[in-house]
Amino acid sequence: MNDQHIAEFVETTWDDRIVPTLHDYIRIPNQSPHFDRDWERAGHMQRAAELLLDWARTFELDGAEARIVTLPGRTPVIVVDVPGSAPGNVLLYGHYDKQPPFTGWAEGLSAWEPVLRGERLYGRGGADDGYAIFASMTAIAAVRRAGLPHARCLLLIEGCEESGSFDLPFYLEALDDDIGTPDLVICLDAECGNYDQLWLTTSLRGMLSGTLTVEILTEGVHSGVAGGIVPSSFRLLRTILERVEDGATGALADVLQVQIPTEAAQQAKSVAATLGDAVVERFPWASASRPEPDTYPDLLLANTWIPSLGVVGLSGAPEVENAGNTLRPHTAAKLVFRLPPTLDAEAAAEAVQALLERDPPTGAKVTFQLDGPHTGWHAPPFADWLSESADRASQAFFGRPMLTMGCGGTIPFMKMLGDRFPGVQFAVTGVLGPNSNAHGPNEFLDIPTGKRVTSCMAALLADHARRTS
Repeated sequence: MNDQHIAEFVETTWDDRIVPTLHDYIRIPNQSPHFDRDWERAGHMQRAAELLLDWARTFELDGAEARIVTLPGRTPVIVVDVPGSAPGNVLLYGHYDKQPPFTGWAEGLSAWEPVLRGERLYGRGGADDGYAIFASMTAIAAVRRAGLPHARCLLLIEGCEESGSFDLPFYLEALDDDIGTPDLVICLDAECGNYDQLWLTTSLRGMLSGTLTVEILTEGVHSGVAGGIVPSSFRLLRTILERVEDGATGALADVLQVQIPTEAAQQAKSVAATLGDAVVERFPWASASRPEPDTYPDLLLANTWIPSLGVVGLSGAPEVENAGNTLRPHTAAKLVFRLPPTLDAEAAAEAVQALLERDPPTGAKVTFQLDGPHTGWHAPPFADWLSESADRASQAFFGRPMLTMGCGGTIPFMKMLGDRFPGVQFAVTGVLGPNSNAHGPNEFLDIPTGKRVTSCMAALLADHARRTS
């Protein structure tokens, strides 16, 4: 490959074709169905899918067939089938649904209005991961312009990932003949430890979420009349949470733990040596707050192989400025457990629900309503050609070697594919680096990283074809 020609083509395509369309995409508030129950009537998901489809159909890639597939009551998926000139079958994955806007955006920034500051495009969904379909097709076109063969490529862009991909199994069944049996999967929905090199993901944590509700009264009562007699629903909720999480240390119950693989611990050391203080400093700490004293490798393992719990939502209480002296009838907390990659999420869900609901204190009504567990994913070992190709591409387009790491997030599709196609190779990567803040305020896409990752994907496709030819 002529690396310079590849980089120049990718650069021009991003500047002229991709970034302008990403502006239009960010403006569409197509929240994932878990966050917008009325998504079908609102029409935003369809608008976003049609925007991406129009781009794919007008992109100069001979033989490519792009279409939207919609099952009744399911979020649409975009399928792009690109014929190849070499043996093999590559599946390229991304999603176009978005997280809700969240609060706390900096002045001049918002979720649904794109803002370009320097080489970073701010707005919801650009990096997570609206760019995926554009980057995938551009990578394929770059290989062709270099005069090199590539295998048949199928792009599958779903609209339900941020809700746990509950629509996706139905599409995998419906599109079984189209998908075939891939020998390489490229996913552009992951993190990168920095913006200086290509990162490949080796594991993803599972997830278990649900709403814990503690109800003590049927209506609120005056705290002066009831205080000391009626227990606080918030205190009872805190007490119940202690069954699964040590409030002092954050350690979770043994039923959520697994043995950490030796290679994961070694990988954490390598990543820590590369990132240094960025392991901690990439987060917007308030005042002098920092994590509990620990080594950087241990913190990385805590983020990738050790379970954690986040209370991401609370209800049953008014805003502080509207709070009267009233004992509230109930408190509810939305809990999100991040699970070790190899832990059976279904079994974990049963154990957690039993721990939370058993023996309700003071006879309170306690329920844990599950949203649906998702088992994590641990990548099979990289084939020699894939690790060599990724490192060569990183050196060519970033100027530094490729690195691998586990990620703390969840991509349900990877587990689905790993179970369905046990012999497949995975190249899971992305542009979600330090401070990019997917799901939160001030989410941004680092455009130079998007360009370099696209070029690296072109190199992987070319080397994949060379391996199978």
